[in-house]
Amino acid sequence: MLKGYEKPEDLLGENGIFQELKKALVEKALGAELTHHLGCEKGKKPEAKSGNTRNGHGKKRVKSSGGEIELSVPRDRDGSFEPQLIKKGQRHFDGFDDKIISLYARGMTVREIQSHLKELYAVQVSPDLI
Repeated sequence: MLKGYEKPEDLLGENGIFQELKKALVEKALGAELTHHLGCEKGKKPEAKSGNTRNGHGKKRVKSSGGEIELSVPRDRDGSFEPQLIKKGQRHFDGFDDKIISLYARGMTVREIQSHLKELYAVQVSPDLI
C-alpha cells in the first residue's frame, strides 16, 4: 500500500491511502450491517421466507474530514435496510479518521485494532489493510 509514498499527502491527502482504507472499511461495515439485517451471509438464501434478499449496490457521496468519498452502499430487495454507520440521507461522515488514528496513538497494535473493528462493526479487515 505504501508503494509510491513520497510525502504526507500521499498518505493523508484527499486521494491518499487513508481515504482508500476508510472507503474499504466503511463499505465492509455496511455489508456486514446488511448481512445482519437479512440474517444470512452473502451468497446464501435467507432462512426466513420473507423473500427479502440483497439487491445490488447504490452509490453515495459523503464528505469527511479527509475529503469526499464515493461509497457503494448495499441494498435489499424490499428497501427495509436502514444502515447505521452512515444513515440514509447522511452526507457528512466525520471523526472516523481520528478514531482509527487515536487507537494507534494510544498504543494499540494493528492486530488489536483489527480485533476492535471486528467487535464494533463485525468487519474482518486484514492487518495489511490497517
